[in-house]
Amino acid sequence: MNELYGYQCAICGNRRIEGEGIRVIYGFICEDCETEMVHTDVRDAKYPFFIHQMKQIFIEKNA
Repeated sequence: MNELYGYQCAICGNRRIEGEGIRVIYGFICEDCETEMVHTDVRDAKYPFFIHQMKQIFIEKNA
């Protein structure tokens, strides 16, 4: 973590300080994105975007 900027959200790209989101494997998801993801229906147009962004967390470090 960069102490000056915090963690970068794997979904929206915004930086947050520790405690304002969740760590997932090697990635980070901010509280705002976490909340939106949890409340997004699988039929929503944004659902595939969330899936794609989540996959990046696993692919980035295992490439």
